[in-house]
Amino acid sequence: MLQTCSSTVSRAVVHCRLNHPQHLKLQVPATHSSIAWKKFGSACHLPLACRGPFTSKETFRRVVSMSAEGSRSALAEVDKKGAFIRKDSTFRDIIKEGGKFPPEAGRYHLYISLACPWAHRCYIVRSMKGLEDVIGLSIVHPTWQYTKKEVDDHCGWVFRDPESEPLSNTNGFGSFDARECIPDSINGTSSMRELYNSIGYEGKYSVPVLWDKKEKTIVNNESSEIVCMFNSAFNAFAKNPDLNLDPIGTQEAQEEVNSWIYPTINNGVYRCGFAKSQEAYDEAVSELDASLDKLEELLSKQRYVTGDKLTISDIRLFVTLVRFDEVYVVYFKTNTKALREYPNILNYMRELYQIPEIQKTVSMYHIKTHYFTSHPTLNHYAIVPKGSNTLEILSMPHNRTSM
Repeated sequence: MLQTCSSTVSRAVVHCRLNHPQHLKLQVPATHSSIAWKKFGSACHLPLACRGPFTSKETFRRVVSMSAEGSRSALAEVDKKGAFIRKDSTFRDIIKEGGKFPPEAGRYHLYISLACPWAHRCYIVRSMKGLEDVIGLSIVHPTWQYTKKEVDDHCGWVFRDPESEPLSNTNGFGSFDARECIPDSINGTSSMRELYNSIGYEGKYSVPVLWDKKEKTIVNNESSEIVCMFNSAFNAFAKNPDLNLDPIGTQEAQEEVNSWIYPTINNGVYRCGFAKSQEAYDEAVSELDASLDKLEELLSKQRYVTGDKLTISDIRLFVTLVRFDEVYVVYFKTNTKALREYPNILNYMRELYQIPEIQKTVSMYHIKTHYFTSHPTLNHYAIVPKGSNTLEILSMPHNRTSM
């Protein structure tokens, strides 16, 4: 099966094995592979399903291109300057009355990682709205594994039973148990890749995923849209239907804060951590610092980021903040200042963390284990730092009610 993907690359890197004891690495332009197709086609280190021999140079060119663009993770989303550029989510259907996917209790299932901030948003809103009995849940293991080692080198999210044997990182280092994991009881898949592949998709196998059990397909994998659906679409079945995290009159303010919080803080930490050039890192960390200063000033004047009401924008922000001192300061090199050095941000975090429906969704074990064990190029030996006891700090009294 040919691999497909939502992005485009200009060159396909082809690793060819000739009839010699040594290996020869060639770079073949995807648009000019005619020279290589006959000579190297059947010997290339392409995924097994994509290997030749090929009957035409066009077939070879297409397969090489698709192989290079196929199964991938966020680590591959870097531009020519070494800057991290997150790709848009692929599945964008909406649950609504009268639509293809109407709201129904028990019909939909949420696949998440407790470590992923984007997935964490969805988990929080599901918890706050009281949708635990309405929308099912599966939770992946925090440490990425090879998802189809006999085919390619893609590493990503896998499912494990909480009683299963611990996993090591892909270099064989460390031992990380499966506490808090929930296997895929709906489709019985072993990885998020297998779930995506089950509907014929190959590309980036991300979480969260909102799955329709009736149609056996992915409804949506964009967290910003899933949280909005959870906030309003299932009110007929929710335990807390009166809770509205998108209250009337806050939409304009939410759009304004999201316009700078997302690119410079939510995604900004990734732009720092996944940068592959000094220029890209310097730009990202400068923008991050400026936005944290701006946030500190904003929270000195009002209780929440849009005013006096808790909104989805606060949830979107919190999931990044709660990971900042334990992970991003160390791992993503956002070390110009820890959040515990910002009094208003710290007290704001405390208030949100101490909401019971939010607190029960935070797993620092999954958060730290994932980041420090899943990217061997950043942490070869999978050493997990001790950290700064963020959750203990967030459990201390806050001053936000006085505002």
